[in-house]
Amino acid sequence: MSDTNLDLNLIPYLVAMEDTRNVSRAAEQLGVSQPRVSTALGRLREYFDDPLFVRTSKGMEPTPRALAILPAARDALLRIEKGMLDVQDFDPATSTHTFSLALSDVGEIVFLPRLLQLFAERAPHANLRSVSLSPSHVERGLESGDVDLAVGYFPDLSGNNFFQQRLFTHRFICLMRAGHPLAKAPLTLAQYVASGHAVVRAEGRSQEVLEHYLEKKRIKRRAVLETPHFMSLPFILARTDLLATVPHAIGFAYVSEHASITLVEPPLPLPRFDLRQHWHRKFHNDPRASWLRGIVAELFNDDMDEWPK
Repeated sequence: MSDTNLDLNLIPYLVAMEDTRNVSRAAEQLGVSQPRVSTALGRLREYFDDPLFVRTSKGMEPTPRALAILPAARDALLRIEKGMLDVQDFDPATSTHTFSLALSDVGEIVFLPRLLQLFAERAPHANLRSVSLSPSHVERGLESGDVDLAVGYFPDLSGNNFFQQRLFTHRFICLMRAGHPLAKAPLTLAQYVASGHAVVRAEGRSQEVLEHYLEKKRIKRRAVLETPHFMSLPFILARTDLLATVPHAIGFAYVSEHASITLVEPPLPLPRFDLRQHWHRKFHNDPRASWLRGIVAELFNDDMDEWPK
């Protein structure tokens, strides 16, 4: 045998010669030219220092050396084919994978409950992990595969390496305690400006849409409280006369669980923002990632938007 490493690309030629016992038919089976088969056979003969196939009255017959190595060659091709097909298969019913989603705390309230319900039905052994990351860390996480999907408002994920799909559009709404003096009548802009506000400065980017709009309109609020968390708002608002302007999904979610707070329409046409799912192009054709994107799009779209318009 040659001292050089065997070129594994030559194995299909060896098997095709055994199958057809003819150079022309082997070329047809492989979809290549006849000279290419002849060249490959020559390289195999050189490597094994054996003719491998010799011309007889019955055609090209394998030598004992060829017969000895052909089972291993066939087994290698079957293993490669099976391995490649197995990689392409994904069965959610049996998967134990932990899917990682980049979500804000608002995103957790909007997306996680329904996703967990669907996982229980279709992927009962799989798990979900929610991560809250800075925009740069979200980008790196999607690229490395540590994050499977970023779902929500991520305006920075717009480069050529990222795909995105719009899910639905959300807006802003005001929250205050149920017994607030301003809760019974439509809120005016003067009342909105004069009130004290609980302002969320969170990792999620949706609040930036609101802040930029107010700045552009030169509307200044008194931020009596600044907090990085949405989760504490119901408890704070229930005990104060502060107002909070939040994405409407979280507003309706809070009101459904806390009788002590209520919703009020804002006194001006605040901007809307699209919620999207984002993924890295490296995983665009990955079956597991495609399944996850498919169920997110199935659950969250304009027709399935559960939050009141």
